[in-house]
Amino acid sequence: MSEQRFHRPFGEQAPRGQDPYGQGGDDPGPGAYRGGRPSGLHRFLGGSPGAVLVRLVFLSLLVGAGMAMLGVTPGLLFAQAYETIHSLIALGFDTFHDAGRWFVAGAVVVVPLWLLSRLFARGR
Repeated sequence: MSEQRFHRPFGEQAPRGQDPYGQGGDDPGPGAYRGGRPSGLHRFLGGSPGAVLVRLVFLSLLVGAGMAMLGVTPGLLFAQAYETIHSLIALGFDTFHDAGRWFVAGAVVVVPLWLLSRLFARGR
């Protein structure tokens, strides 16, 4: 390596495609895989399968312990999710029912007034 990298004038840029510090641009950087490009499995998992498995086991134990301390079970979670979805659907149908009643009530007033205004406007 040359000491020139430390004495580069301020206005001068490194040639395109080269490392500005003269170290060479062949370093793939952190997270690179030995085989060159990462495989589809590595990209999908976000790392090597073994490392991902260890992380998932650790996180599962941690979350399971926290849930046990709070008294939450998987069955309770699924029951709450089912009840939440059921109540949202019921709320949606109630909303449509109410909106339908509002539509009919408004139409009873608006349509005759519109019809009368059209009849009177025709006479002009």
